[in-house]
Amino acid sequence: MIDNHVEQSGSTGPNSDRLEARLYDYAIRRKAIRSLEVAAAELGVPISEIHVAVARLVELHLLRTDPATRDHLLPTVPQLAATALVSPIERAIYQWQELADRFRERIAGIAGSTRRDDEHIGVIDGVSGVAEIRGVLGSAGRDCRRELVVLHPGRHGEELVDELLETCYRVLDRGVAIRLICPHQSRARFASRAKVSQLLDAGAQIRTRSRLPRAAVVFDESLAILLDFPAAPGGHPTARRVRDRDVVRFVVDTFNQHWDDATPFSAAAPGYADAVDDLHRSIARLMARGLTDDGVARHLGMSVRTCRRHIASLLQNLNAVSRFQAGVRAAALLDQPARPQPG
Repeated sequence: MIDNHVEQSGSTGPNSDRLEARLYDYAIRRKAIRSLEVAAAELGVPISEIHVAVARLVELHLLRTDPATRDHLLPTVPQLAATALVSPIERAIYQWQELADRFRERIAGIAGSTRRDDEHIGVIDGVSGVAEIRGVLGSAGRDCRRELVVLHPGRHGEELVDELLETCYRVLDRGVAIRLICPHQSRARFASRAKVSQLLDAGAQIRTRSRLPRAAVVFDESLAILLDFPAAPGGHPTARRVRDRDVVRFVVDTFNQHWDDATPFSAAAPGYADAVDDLHRSIARLMARGLTDDGVARHLGMSVRTCRRHIASLLQNLNAVSRFQAGVRAAALLDQPARPQPG
């Protein structure tokens, strides 16, 4: 079905693609196509081919009718055109995926009563795209009844992570418990701090750590959704839904281990005040491994300037006069061999 739609919407060949590109560029430069005849003359193309190219650009949402004049054609920003064209497809994919989930659950419900020996066997499947992941998280959140746990690493695409998880946080309105672990940097960034404070006010429990492995959400210790956000701009987020009880238990155990070592978040304490000890331990570990200031900052997801301020404080606490000496003393405190960085 998708292939047929692509064939109907696509160009008939590279020449058509080039003409559509030229016509779209013409619309951008002119800010509008006011006359197809004038466009054909200026581009040196037969009017019949211009009509075909315009029809394809309109179908791709790259051209739209000017609502003021009703006869001019206006160019559309490519990102908006792609969203308008792809969003219905993503929604349809999610609906089919949801139907597939219902079939799986129904089959599991019937077979589960007679195949108790297979209870440990679960399902892991992947989804891709913002709309679909948002739909999956929303559906799982609506079914959540007891507890939601969230690992929020906050390194790449932090705003997108918050946007996708927003639908999960609505479980607080139904009295579902939430435990959230986010990075120490959430204490210092104004937008992150405001969001975390809102969740605290709504009843969530929140702690922070220097580093977290990846984004993950677990619903009622029965469904885990592992999220992956590409570092490169323009990449698509992906998710893995895990129903296997042993894997889900492993994710929950990992979360609990991080939770026990994390620092409780307090809306009253400014910046890194509550987490400075854990933060300095993490910096010391990275310095003992020989990382530069830039490397330490990158690992901890903070600015180099902020990182250097904490390194200076750590040097003072260790009574060290150089990074070399600090690395040696940090390694001794952490019981690991030092690998000093020159300079």
